[in-house]
Amino acid sequence: MDIAMVGGGAAAVSLLDALAATEGDGAVGGTGTVTVFEPSPHLWRGRPYGPDLEAVLVNTPPALMSVRGRDVGHFAAWLGDRGSDHLDPLLGRPLVPRALYGDYLVHTAEKAVAALGEQGWTVRVVAARVTDAAVRGGTRLVLRTDDGQEHEADRMALCVGGGTPADVYGLGGAAGFTADPYPLADTLERIAAAADVTVIGSGLTAVDVVVGLAAHRYEGRITLLSRSGVLPYVWQRPVERRPTHVTVERVAELHRARGQLALDDLVGLLREELADAGEDFGELVALLGGTRTDDPVRRLREQIAAVDDPRIGRRVLQETAHTVGPYAWRLLREPDRAWIRRHLRTATSVASPMVPVNASVLMRLLDSGQLTLSSGAEGIEPVDGRFLVRDGGGRRTAHAVVSAVNPPAQAVPVAARDLVRAVTGAGLATFHPSGGVVPADPRVHLVGDLVGGGPFITSSVAGVAAQAARTARALRAA
Repeated sequence: MDIAMVGGGAAAVSLLDALAATEGDGAVGGTGTVTVFEPSPHLWRGRPYGPDLEAVLVNTPPALMSVRGRDVGHFAAWLGDRGSDHLDPLLGRPLVPRALYGDYLVHTAEKAVAALGEQGWTVRVVAARVTDAAVRGGTRLVLRTDDGQEHEADRMALCVGGGTPADVYGLGGAAGFTADPYPLADTLERIAAAADVTVIGSGLTAVDVVVGLAAHRYEGRITLLSRSGVLPYVWQRPVERRPTHVTVERVAELHRARGQLALDDLVGLLREELADAGEDFGELVALLGGTRTDDPVRRLREQIAAVDDPRIGRRVLQETAHTVGPYAWRLLREPDRAWIRRHLRTATSVASPMVPVNASVLMRLLDSGQLTLSSGAEGIEPVDGRFLVRDGGGRRTAHAVVSAVNPPAQAVPVAARDLVRAVTGAGLATFHPSGGVVPADPRVHLVGDLVGGGPFITSSVAGVAAQAARTARALRAA
């Protein structure tokens, strides 16, 4: 069998690792070739995990960063004693620079390639972008790359990564504007030390930019500009207790028994989880209800102080949003999904929190007055070599603007648009009504955030690893 793997980032690494498994139901049978198409010079790292500042950290504890499905300790085991060099004292877990996590991806990919070679497979990398795909002779897939070459395959796996951030205010090409902050090492070199910087967004990417500026000994004013002014919640120190009610198994039981799944069903499971822990469900609801209305600086201070709070409510939500959420989302009634979308900012801020060490940096900058939060964003336009910024507080100017807008989940990356257009045009896949792409032909597989019909949050590494394991089993059975 000849497998074409389009994309060479974390999703591709996870799929290679699953294909190379020599034990259990992940092992791929037979022999053949695996061709990985990746034009980036940072093979296996993807956009987020290339060389960058040491201060740019992975935003998730190690247990949720394993690219090996069903082995949450895989990354931590690779990290070994080095983890003690990157310990977040508040979280009690190592939080490593993204570039170091990229080393883990490279190591895992190289081990998988070697294991596949020992099993008789040939793995090769083509440093070109796939722009077209079609069917030839009724059975073989033909992929065309941007260098004019054609490559045949029996199966194709799209591992193209997340979407491309939108240019919300049409500032592309303006001097002083950065459309994509990564790698931050390059972005910050272009910003004068005393310049006034406006960062568009207030999510995890915006937090990365602020922390990067602080590590760069930046002296100017920083403004986080967004429509909501909502910051991500803060990770709490992990506890040993695992959810026993909010699980895939319980969700499946409810769906089988009732023929549908409602949001109230999931709320009921959460109520049971908190009741077993002796906790008040109403307190959690009140906390979540104030996400968009409470003062964000006060909330940040309170959450840093609550890193050791033993209550499990937020912990359960944050864990199960990524482990149970993708499965439950596909079963939920559409009115309930629509309700969640209306509360998207609250949901994403809870499900994708910032790490305590970064929260502490933000708190220090907010207390000193160097950092401010601005809500009610109305517009930004270049004027006389600067930027005129309009928000709920009026008008002001900035020397530099950095976009930290995160693309929506299931968005098609710009670099993959030609290929996705070709695949859907050839009837090999279709667009999902709520975003993303779904296979329409058994020869096509998807791993990563492009998988259509997924939940409102960008796929986590844990979710991608689960997808990769399922895809490996399907490829083995082909």
